[in-house]
Amino acid sequence: MDYAQTYHIGNNQATRTKKTKTVVQTAQRVRPMDAKTQRCERGSKRQTQVSTCGNVANGFLKTSFLPRLKETQTVQACKETVKTESDFYQSLSKLAEHYKIKPIQTSQFEYPYNLALAIWDMEEKLKESVMNWQEIRLVQDSKRTYFISEEKYNTGTTLYYIPIEPLYQMLHDPKRKRNAQLLISVCSYLYHIADIPYFRQEDSYLYWMYEMHKEWVEQDDETDENIVYKLEFEKAEFIGDCIEQKIFNPMSLQVFAQRLNTFKRSDAFDHECWLTASNAFALLTEYPKASIFRNAPMPEQDPDSYEDDNETIGMEKYISFISHTKGWLYENLAESINNEFNEYAAMQEPTICKRFDKKVVTKNTLDFENRLFTLLDDMCSLLYNYKTTRK
Repeated sequence: MDYAQTYHIGNNQATRTKKTKTVVQTAQRVRPMDAKTQRCERGSKRQTQVSTCGNVANGFLKTSFLPRLKETQTVQACKETVKTESDFYQSLSKLAEHYKIKPIQTSQFEYPYNLALAIWDMEEKLKESVMNWQEIRLVQDSKRTYFISEEKYNTGTTLYYIPIEPLYQMLHDPKRKRNAQLLISVCSYLYHIADIPYFRQEDSYLYWMYEMHKEWVEQDDETDENIVYKLEFEKAEFIGDCIEQKIFNPMSLQVFAQRLNTFKRSDAFDHECWLTASNAFALLTEYPKASIFRNAPMPEQDPDSYEDDNETIGMEKYISFISHTKGWLYENLAESINNEFNEYAAMQEPTICKRFDKKVVTKNTLDFENRLFTLLDDMCSLLYNYKTTRK
């Protein structure tokens, strides 16, 4: 076995001969060296001559200039850092201008602490001043570095189910008939323009929930209790079809302004109905074509997006008209819905992503969604708490 020789330059004393220790056998089965083998002694003040091996030109070609290569890599890394910082601060400036926020000065700090500090500062200020702000992401593609800001309306775990049976009762209440007509115009707006699903439409989520529970009841034994349950479904279908005809009628939307302007308020319930209708009419005026699904996240063009889509609760599942939010039928529906929703990983919610690069930044906001979900909440509460004055 050959060993590299170390050559000491200068005056050296004769080195003492060392006996080789026994080598522990390894997995490669390296044979131990003979302990009797000794190295040759060298006299002092002598230097072994070293000659080059092979052609000098070939040796030059085979030489690796590591220091120069390292320098080149360092220069390239520095250039990339400078560009990253430049892109970063340009994007940060656009983001700050868009949200009217004054960012902290961090350019005096070293990279990458300056970037981390700027991001932290911006996140804190966005959290305090921008409604619906969710997060910012720093993205680096092959061309540039830029920010993406995400705004999202947080629906929590709320079921926005608008009960229409109280509206039917209100129509047959002489004292509240005008209230009912005004609220029918509100529902007509929600039905036609805001695109709220209706539980009697076959393509709606709640339609199939009703059908599933109806089949279960029909498969049960015929008992007095079972007959009552069947009547519940018949009632829900009858009232549902009746109210849908009224809100589907385009005239209900056309006379919305007239009903609102001529509505007389005599008590707290009247005022609550008028205020809810006023908010709905303001939305209709400012956003005459806006649907509640306008900012619903779209599935990405990704082979794996189908699985992700199946793990997300779609907005059409927790927003809808419904027969009622009281009684045996609703309690059973709600239990099934909650059990199903517990199987999902996330909820689909209105979301806007804004990209701060060289392109024009979208000016879209979630103002419509903020106001519409408040309107849905008001409608649900108003109809849920309605008590007929009929005796």
